[in-house]
Amino acid sequence: MPPKRAPTSKKKSDPDEPKVRAEALRPTLDLAQQIYGQLDRGEIPRMRLPLRTKQNIQFQMREGVWRLGRALGTRSARKLDGALMLLRTFYLVDFINQMDREHKTSTLRELYYISEGWEDAKFHSEDESNLLIEDLEVLCERLREDFRLHPEENGASVIGDLTLSEVNRKGTVKKINCKDDVGDGGYALPFNVEKEKVKLLSTNAKFILAIECGGMVDRLAENGFDEEHNALLVHLKGQPARSTRRFLKRLNEELKLPVVVFTDGDPWSFRIFASVAFGAIKTAHISQYLATPSAEFLGVTASDIENYQLPSDHLSDQDVKALEAELTDPRFGTAEWRTEIELMLKNGKKAEQQSLAKYGLNYVTEKYLPEKLTEMGTL
Repeated sequence: MPPKRAPTSKKKSDPDEPKVRAEALRPTLDLAQQIYGQLDRGEIPRMRLPLRTKQNIQFQMREGVWRLGRALGTRSARKLDGALMLLRTFYLVDFINQMDREHKTSTLRELYYISEGWEDAKFHSEDESNLLIEDLEVLCERLREDFRLHPEENGASVIGDLTLSEVNRKGTVKKINCKDDVGDGGYALPFNVEKEKVKLLSTNAKFILAIECGGMVDRLAENGFDEEHNALLVHLKGQPARSTRRFLKRLNEELKLPVVVFTDGDPWSFRIFASVAFGAIKTAHISQYLATPSAEFLGVTASDIENYQLPSDHLSDQDVKALEAELTDPRFGTAEWRTEIELMLKNGKKAEQQSLAKYGLNYVTEKYLPEKLTEMGTL
């Protein structure tokens, strides 16, 4: 569960209790009241917020996550651009509070088009609206899901012995087991996975295997890997959505389940692991909600490509540049990661998870995963 936040003008709530929408939106109203007070006093309206520049984002070695630094910037109406941004901010505040009153939600894309009716305050691109939403997260110390905003796509899927309850669109609480009560695709995560929406009830699982590719999830489920080894299979769907990373963190913290990440063996997949374990620069302001620093990387590693003699492809120029950048990335600062990255650069090879099928459809569940997980101490 997230740590306690700094107080707003109201008393902090117990972080172990589900969030209440009115409480989650109160900081937006406090912000509006602050600007109204400045206008009432004849002052030029302004907001102070942490700078989200690379220079003000630091990797905290002790916590193992990206964090915003202490540098602050001022957004004021002294200039036209600043005045328009403040105007957009309060159109946005009004919109999310209107959604709360009407019990509606909006996708990020819908918000962008809704702003067409805001005249001078309309957004010029979806990137611009997304950045403003992130600013509001920083200012109010809340998630965009608290503001009833979400991306087009939902999170990942889960297969395994996990029982949870979910509040459906009609407000009815449904109890679901992610093995017995779902189809072949598993339980699909909603965009909001906080306690107010999804409660984790019980599990017999011993660990979580977070998997990049849907085909590999299907292979493991078909082979009964989750049942044989008491595992929860979580499909990351490539670069995982925020709801997926949040759900993994909740499983890890609330049910004390270790998280093991299984991806392709290439620099882009290494970054998928890094986003799960340490967070990303883009979401440094909410790393405490999304990152699971105890997560471990299983493979496919450069060593696996050699040791298991896997079919491979040659690294592209982009791959090489990405690996070289990872050598200076603090998330890959351990001796083990440096060894693997340097080996991949030396051999010039990358491989997919599915390359393990070279040895047959059962090889990944009967040999590769048991060997690797035993070596890690998970099995």
